[in-house]
Amino acid sequence: MADEALMQKIKNLNDLGLAVLICLIAHEHFLIGTTVSSQDEVTHELEQIVNNVFSLRYVTIEFSQSTTSDEFAQLIILSEINVSNSDAPTRNRSEKILNNSATFQFSSRSSATKFPSTPTSIFNVIIAKNLNNASKQVQNQVLELVRTKRLLSKSSIYHVPEQFLLIVVLAAGEGLDLTKHLNDYIFMSHFHNPQYSIDDQEENFNGDSSSSVVKLRSSQKEKCEKNSPVVSPQEIEKLSRFSESVSLSMEVKQYQMDIISFLRLHRAVAGGITASATKVFDKLAKCLATIHNLTFVTPSLVALAARKVYFHRIKKVKPENERSIKWGSDVEAVAALLKRITVEDILEEVLGNSGVEAPL
Repeated sequence: MADEALMQKIKNLNDLGLAVLICLIAHEHFLIGTTVSSQDEVTHELEQIVNNVFSLRYVTIEFSQSTTSDEFAQLIILSEINVSNSDAPTRNRSEKILNNSATFQFSSRSSATKFPSTPTSIFNVIIAKNLNNASKQVQNQVLELVRTKRLLSKSSIYHVPEQFLLIVVLAAGEGLDLTKHLNDYIFMSHFHNPQYSIDDQEENFNGDSSSSVVKLRSSQKEKCEKNSPVVSPQEIEKLSRFSESVSLSMEVKQYQMDIISFLRLHRAVAGGITASATKVFDKLAKCLATIHNLTFVTPSLVALAARKVYFHRIKKVKPENERSIKWGSDVEAVAALLKRITVEDILEEVLGNSGVEAPL
């Protein structure tokens, strides 16, 4: 079990900090949804958490339909030049991009983490803002990166560092979605309410993050190089090993399988309850038990894991394909019904009193 000092650190993290920690423990990636007006604020808070809590090097990229694969590949690579710039005087350094198709911002720093021995490496954390706006080609490149843990370029092969994390930041309610396979590869999703943002991070918010330039925040890096991470890589690895030893009782495992069955049979669900999602479901439940300092998974943790795993995966059925149409239901009536049902409603119905019965 984890020591009290580490558990106190975990308790002090907010929802975004916990999401980052869980995915570092699981070696997976996650999606953050928020309001359109709060995207910059949430992105900045994620930068603060990655920077100050975990001392990881990150790059922030805002995607558009004209973002190219070459631009993406170029900006996630941390070169010797970028590393040496961290020792420059305290001032912002910027470099113009060939076109204004995307916003790029990165920070390279960490006294706790040694610089790579190879000339180039990939940033520890990629914060992908509006990734759903990118072309299928770019999204497929992102999928290939997180799946194979390497980037193929025209001249070389770059491998991701041991601690590697993709954070997708999307505005809730947008019509564009991630590609099917990339969406299924995302470990979990979470909607962040802006009112729970960290006050001191809001105070340091820099509106320049929306400009079409690459920026090295030398002052931020200098500050962080003086401090060790709040949660160290060794502590994360310890939690990762601990999660592998977490157990599920037969009753809790049956509860988990019942949730999956109920979701697959729900009349409003067309897909998304995949085999890979089932593996992720089990893994997340164990990670949640770990950060609660438990050696076993409880039914409430299973229900929480279900909400985080399936919220972005569930695909609603089209009115013409809804099963009651086969028995004479009116398409317009079914369409009106499905319009009122959200993915959140589906999950609440399955996990609520009218759905799966939780073990005592």
